[in-house]
Amino acid sequence: MTTPAVDQLRAAIERELPGVRADLERLVRIPGIAFDDFDAAPLERSAHAVADLIRDLGLDVRISRIGEGAPAVIGRRPAPPGAPTVLLYAHHDVQPTGDPSLWASDPFEPVERDGRLYGRGSADDKAGIMAHIAALRAFGCGTADDRLPVGIVLFIEGEEEFGSPTLSELLAENRDDLASDVIVIADSGNWDIGVPALTTSLRGIVNCFVTVQVLESAAHSGMFGGAVPDALTALCRLLATLHDADGEVAVEGLVRGEAAPLDYPVERFRSEAGLLDGVELIGTGRIVDRIWTKPSISVLGIDAPPTSEAPNALVAGARAKISMRIAPGDDPASAYQMLVTHLEKHVPWGAQITVRLEANGNPCVIDATGRYFDAARAAFKTAWDGTDPVEIGVGGSIPFIATFQSLFPQASILVTGVEDPHTKAHGANESLHLGEFARVCLAEALLLRNIATGEPA
Repeated sequence: MTTPAVDQLRAAIERELPGVRADLERLVRIPGIAFDDFDAAPLERSAHAVADLIRDLGLDVRISRIGEGAPAVIGRRPAPPGAPTVLLYAHHDVQPTGDPSLWASDPFEPVERDGRLYGRGSADDKAGIMAHIAALRAFGCGTADDRLPVGIVLFIEGEEEFGSPTLSELLAENRDDLASDVIVIADSGNWDIGVPALTTSLRGIVNCFVTVQVLESAAHSGMFGGAVPDALTALCRLLATLHDADGEVAVEGLVRGEAAPLDYPVERFRSEAGLLDGVELIGTGRIVDRIWTKPSISVLGIDAPPTSEAPNALVAGARAKISMRIAPGDDPASAYQMLVTHLEKHVPWGAQITVRLEANGNPCVIDATGRYFDAARAAFKTAWDGTDPVEIGVGGSIPFIATFQSLFPQASILVTGVEDPHTKAHGANESLHLGEFARVCLAEALLLRNIATGEPA
């Protein structure tokens, strides 16, 4: 079997892209959300749609789950004698859409505008699935002209956006089937449009709920206000202690580090974040340090009476959801305890407080050295017409990477992705840059070729 040349793979990707996009749009139309309060039926449809796409490639396919966990799709094809095996990861579940009025079009009806494909999951992470499939189609998988030179495992998870609660057990149960030499995790992004990247560090996460209680039940605000605190004010004062005057996280003992020597201009960062004019940045130091290697704390939501229904009464209890991102090198369990200690120390006016952990995940650092990383860099440079990839950190979290590192310590883990700074993953009007998507598909096909031949292309 002759491995296709670079020009052949480039032509094959161009040939396959229209069908790949059509299949991506079909996946985007399936609202597969793994959160508890959403209908599970679309998530099942999503898994079966992905399984069908993988089955068409000639791989052995099955759907696997742990208990009541979400469905994951596993496809496998043994390696030719002496060839390595590559695991390709992505996830088929998506985030909830939030307020539909903030979307310029139906979140689950893909629409192209100005070279971008809009829709929930168009980038995160159904485009990751289709980048894997595009690369395999470029080698003729599932056809009479099949020239795939490596073994393949496709592992498409179904609950990543929900925190992957059963993933560790799922990986352990399927460890033999998932064993591989290289793991490609297509759930990150690139440094900019036209500039590819390898992600080499990610922050960890600690999500929890804090509840403040001051009264047995609501009390008349006129009769008791002024002497009795209300729970919302107490909660607001408590949450305000989480940052100092500069916006630095004020929880003592958390790890802080320094990021890669990349320049992230403030004006570019403000524009990509969508920060309103006049709003100041928080924290100190370089932007890349603040978002990649220092902790951050955000208040994601508050449970309290809505303003339209609020009586003139002191609120008895209030609850907030806190999300803390922790720097590489920190430990989620100890970081959570430091947060709890801080909250208990700073709760005002003797209010009663309870803190409950929702979920946590480990940060990670990847040693991006060795022949497989060289193969990836060469593939990226070719796909991006001579532009070298940069190494970046990510402020978000993919906690299961640490699980992969533990279960498969000899495997090289390459964290790639289809997103760019304008993707708006998790937000309204999520989109995929179609030109960059084409480069990602070509880069992955070239990566598989380079892994097999040991020659950069």
